Amino acid sequence: MNGFILLVISLVILGLGYKLYGDWLCHKWGLDDKNVTPAHRMEDEVDYVAAPVPVLMGHHFSSIAGAGPITGPIAAVGLGFGWLACTLWVLIGGIFFGGVHDFGALVASIRHDGKSIGEIISANMSLRAKRLFIIFAYLTLILVVAAFAAIVASTFSAKFDAAGNVILAQSVSQARVAMVSLLFILIAIVFGFCVYRRNTSMAVSTLLGIVAIVAIITVGINWHPIYLPHATWMWLIGLYIAVASVAPVWILLQPRDYLSSFLLYAMLAIAVVAVVVSQPTLSALPLIESASCKTYIFPVLFTTIACGAISGFHSLVSSGTTSKQLDKESDAKPIAYGGMLLECVLAILTLCACAYAYNWNATHPDALLKGATAIFGGGIAHMIDDTFPGTYDILYTLLVLTYSAFCLTSLDTATRLARFMFQEFWVDSSRGETPENVTGFKKFLVNPYVATIITVILGVLLGMNGFAKIWALFGSANQLLAALGLMAVAAWLANIGKDNKMFIFPVCFMLVVTISSLCLNTRDQLAKISAGGADWGPYAQVFFGVLLTVLAIVLAIEGFQTLRHPRKQEA
Repeated sequence: MNGFILLVISLVILGLGYKLYGDWLCHKWGLDDKNVTPAHRMEDEVDYVAAPVPVLMGHHFSSIAGAGPITGPIAAVGLGFGWLACTLWVLIGGIFFGGVHDFGALVASIRHDGKSIGEIISANMSLRAKRLFIIFAYLTLILVVAAFAAIVASTFSAKFDAAGNVILAQSVSQARVAMVSLLFILIAIVFGFCVYRRNTSMAVSTLLGIVAIVAIITVGINWHPIYLPHATWMWLIGLYIAVASVAPVWILLQPRDYLSSFLLYAMLAIAVVAVVVSQPTLSALPLIESASCKTYIFPVLFTTIACGAISGFHSLVSSGTTSKQLDKESDAKPIAYGGMLLECVLAILTLCACAYAYNWNATHPDALLKGATAIFGGGIAHMIDDTFPGTYDILYTLLVLTYSAFCLTSLDTATRLARFMFQEFWVDSSRGETPENVTGFKKFLVNPYVATIITVILGVLLGMNGFAKIWALFGSANQLLAALGLMAVAAWLANIGKDNKMFIFPVCFMLVVTISSLCLNTRDQLAKISAGGADWGPYAQVFFGVLLTVLAIVLAIEGFQTLRHPRKQEA
């Protein structure tokens, strides 16, 4: 199969899905610009700040993408799953599962004052279900913070020899990425100040911002004096996300994500050009699964390819930050549904890059591309460099920079979301409690600075001390979040008397996938423990695997009871 043909077919299918199914969902859910969104009704210039579509799209897409649509397909191919199996799940999952999930979570949140999925569950199911969900979601977000902090630090950190001297040949690319990323934060702050405090034209600010991006990339490539070890970068990143989590969104989150979106769009454009000029063949990859595949395509494929098809983390973004910045209801479709389908495009491009990288490795055993960063960035850079020699180093640096930008935006968004979750856990909104009027120990715990410090310390420490030992649980945990997010929106629609049948099969499918995956992983970890010599990792995976399975069953029972006997309320 030719990668270019696969890309064209995928774009046509996704485009039709966006237009036909997306419009149908808008009609069924009754989106109307006459409804005032929480960003205007509850504006506080910290979390609730209305943003135009391009700005909010930049934040939303940068946050949900992360490393997922890149690492997921690469991991699936590494397990032996074929390009056709991966493509089918990306396209079907994106249109009928992920798009519905993200779009539905955003719409449900704006109809609940921009509150999170946890509060939606509390209002439409029960307080107990909310608290169970928040415990699970918070633990998952801590794992996301740990993993993405470690990934970002690895793209920044220099390599040192036994004597403690920097190995320049292995550290230049990281130093370039670190320098550009630091400068990027500065220009984002300036951009936000100009747009929101000096009322500078968005068009003029955007143009100047793009020029500034080109300038800092040029500076970073040619001047990169910062060479720091991984541990130092971990704590510096922790300090950054702590500040970013509590800073008003107009200062950093909105402008930084908006400007970084141009990097992300540039990466997509470079990848498309690479596929067009190289016409990569997918023959290096199996069709459905390889003969050496040692795991089950069901359910493992559906938990491995997460963000490229459906991801529970997306519902937390949609209902945690995006809903508080939505200018009008009609913006929800391009941002949430369109953002998910754009991730599908990135996943398809990743499959093409993976195929090219595998072919490259077969013919260049002395220069193997290993790891997600190298396979994606190296695969795309080689596609263009093989046609236009001499472009590899610059392209590879730009692609790694963009990959790091994906992770960094998801990282500080995840920290802010975890802060929201931690605060919401201690508040019983059914009794009229808010973070402002609670008393006693709750008043201390709902303080945004306290919630942020706890979250950052837990995330950084886990990132530095073995998060990889329990990372295998993330795929299942993330997809359980997706199932519960779908369940929450379906329950809300049932309670207000609107059509929710588009959620029923996705909910059931994702619950079966999640529980099956957790059971398989628990079985494998028990086998490791029985064999002897296991460290704490398998024990932790068994404990959390059983816990998540019980949680899934309890919340599923409560959710289906709500669907069978909805509590009628006004939309």
